[in-house]
Amino acid sequence: MTPPAPDGLYCGPAPDPAAIWLHWNLDPPLLLALAMLSLAVGLNRAGRLPGALAVAVLTLAFVSPLCAASAALFSARVVHHLLLVAVAAPLLALAWPGRMARAMTPAFVVSTAVLWLWHLPAAYDAAMSDVGVYWVMQGSLLLSATAFWRAVLHPAQPSGHALLLILAAIVQMALLGALLTLAPAPMYAIHMAAPLAWGFTPLGDQQLGGLIMWVPAGLPLAAFGTIVARRQWRAMAGRAA
Repeated sequence: MTPPAPDGLYCGPAPDPAAIWLHWNLDPPLLLALAMLSLAVGLNRAGRLPGALAVAVLTLAFVSPLCAASAALFSARVVHHLLLVAVAAPLLALAWPGRMARAMTPAFVVSTAVLWLWHLPAAYDAAMSDVGVYWVMQGSLLLSATAFWRAVLHPAQPSGHALLLILAAIVQMALLGALLTLAPAPMYAIHMAAPLAWGFTPLGDQQLGGLIMWVPAGLPLAAFGTIVARRQWRAMAGRAA
């Protein structure tokens, strides 16, 4: 069991692959935050199931060995980010929906800008090298994505517009993944050495991360989009009746 490094990457240093399953993050403030979120879920009868699933996803992202693996591999970091923005965020939005419909397009623009910003090499390396910047990255990714999903999943929103924005979210993530996959050289200094111990070249690790973002990342977004599609179908069926 490895506590977070006192400086540098929160989940680091990069672990030995043979010992990865020993690297659980038992950081007391993190565990306290997850416990408080669990308590809030228990008090939220209407959103208990999606809230509990969100806690499970956040635990997987920050407590399990995935956290340590993401210190070594860019591809693991991509999985970590996707758990935040494409799984935990919509679950939180379902658990705590907004009381009123919010403008969807600004939420989409902000969440997209935040995602792309943190994948700029300078911003990414800064977050991976400093605990404070790391939590700014994690918090801004999760909060902006949750705001987006609260906007598009709100029952009062026009379903057609919401579906278009979910499709746009899938497309922009695929575009970012394609750029990472097709880049001619590795972009992130923080991952220049550690992937070698895992049998990857730095470029191969980046390409794997890009492929994950390019194709599979769209699946959870599409799955949550079916909630909006079902709402639209019920509305059409009601008008037809």
